[in-house]
Amino acid sequence: MPPGRPPRRSAGGAVAGIIGVFAALGVVVIVVMSALSSSHRTTLPSGGSGTTSASGRGSDGFSPQNVTRATATDSKLYTTGALTSVNCHLPRLDESAESMRRFMNDLSDCLDTTWKTQFGKAGISFAPPNRVFWLQPGSSPCGSYPAPGSSAFYCPANNTMYVGLKHVIETSGNESVAHFTVFARVVAHEYGHHVQDRSGILLYGDSLMDQSDPLGRAEASRRIELQAQCLAGEFLGANRTSLPLDQEQYSALIMDVRGRGDEDKPPAKRDHGSSKHYASWTIRGIQRQNLAACNTWTAPPSAVS
Repeated sequence: MPPGRPPRRSAGGAVAGIIGVFAALGVVVIVVMSALSSSHRTTLPSGGSGTTSASGRGSDGFSPQNVTRATATDSKLYTTGALTSVNCHLPRLDESAESMRRFMNDLSDCLDTTWKTQFGKAGISFAPPNRVFWLQPGSSPCGSYPAPGSSAFYCPANNTMYVGLKHVIETSGNESVAHFTVFARVVAHEYGHHVQDRSGILLYGDSLMDQSDPLGRAEASRRIELQAQCLAGEFLGANRTSLPLDQEQYSALIMDVRGRGDEDKPPAKRDHGSSKHYASWTIRGIQRQNLAACNTWTAPPSAVS
């Protein structure tokens, strides 16, 4: 893994808003709320920060190299159609950290199965990410956590998703846990960054942020973030019956993402996308059910503002 690649940090909730950290991290990266399957789960002591060994990149010798624009614009993933439903059923959430941990683990297990299948269709090597759930501040190869206004992040340096079990509720504006899709979307979004990492798309996006001016870096980051939104929507849409993604859950989900836009920030710090586009790319994934619909890299700038 090349040194210096930044984490992908999730946008904050409706209260906290989007946090841009170009100055501190070089670019805001999205981060993860994910729980591990038994083969790569890290168990944390109550209140601990925990550490984990890397899976994903490096676990099977895979590392995208010689990425070009075509890596992002013409990914083989776009030819694989809709995600296969894995009949994902999730446990009921309550206010406790352990309940959230179970929820995130079960959800991430569904995501592992989903994306392993999809990468197989494309003939691309895939290994799932590690997961670390935390209650107290800690550190990762990508920096310390929590970051202001952010509950979760994906660290490409060790292919690990980090999530604050209580912070994920706080940064949603203390959304009711009954609206579980609000939290499921965050996990699926962060998992989307791992998908981008495994396919080489994230590395291509990072290269643009190394070369571009501030406005170019911001646009590249928005293309990464909005694609992860769309990939999250694809997963939720594919499993809408079993989750279930009914009208109440759908309405809560869309209201939440519409509260996470960054249009009030200076242009060079607009690294996630406007409220309109943060919602529209989510809806696009849910409704289109075709990974080609999530190709933000060929979309006009007006669609990723």
